[in-house]
Amino acid sequence: MDKPAPIYIEFLGTGTSLGVPMIGCKCHVCQSADPRDKRLRTSLLIRNENKNVVIDCGPDFRTQLLRAGVNDLESIILTHEHRDHIAGLDDVRSINYILRKPVEVRMSNEALKAIKSEFPYIFQPGDYKGAPQINIVIINQDPFNLIGLKFIPLEVMHRNMRVFGFRIGDFSYITDANHIPDATMELLKGTRILVLNALRLTSHPSHFSLDEAVEVAKIINPEKVWFTHLGHLIGNHEYVNKQLPKNMSLAWDGLNFTI
Repeated sequence: MDKPAPIYIEFLGTGTSLGVPMIGCKCHVCQSADPRDKRLRTSLLIRNENKNVVIDCGPDFRTQLLRAGVNDLESIILTHEHRDHIAGLDDVRSINYILRKPVEVRMSNEALKAIKSEFPYIFQPGDYKGAPQINIVIINQDPFNLIGLKFIPLEVMHRNMRVFGFRIGDFSYITDANHIPDATMELLKGTRILVLNALRLTSHPSHFSLDEAVEVAKIINPEKVWFTHLGHLIGNHEYVNKQLPKNMSLAWDGLNFTI
């Protein structure tokens, strides 16, 4: 019996809401020549059976899809409603126009409310013919199937906001969190590859710091951990990586692997 084809994962962006470098900042990270210190807003590409799903579409979405050579999307999955995760939704118009198809967008009811506020012309275009064409699917805690894969939603807390991470097989992806409930920790058991947010070195009211993320990762105990949603206060990629446990690393834009 033939083995299933590997699932392709690519980090389209690993930066925080302001990106790295930040406009006007002269710190050593923002001035770094290391390309791994150049971070677009956080987004992840998943490809299976030549079909693409993207988790989050922030303001760098167009640039990210062009750089990754993505010409078609089966679905966009939104983790939550903050603007650095939804602002690129208008860019689906290119797929609408070139491929003459709508794009499915999966989101929570809370995210849908924000989308209706941010993009009212999608829902009430009037006589405007250029509005993005999307098919909305509401997600909750129930698993769903997409591009031949089972997605298990992972509910985490971003201060007082519910955010969804996702588990696909033994790969788990969590961004924008500072607390993982016990029920979600149960769902994370057996994860082999974990992606977890780690905003900066010092504490933050709605994101894990690097030390906090390391401690959470130790509890989950995967084979490999990649940290994402990184701000300039995380430090230089090369220096920070040398300080981390040997199975943990900062991710970078364009990093890819198969699972």
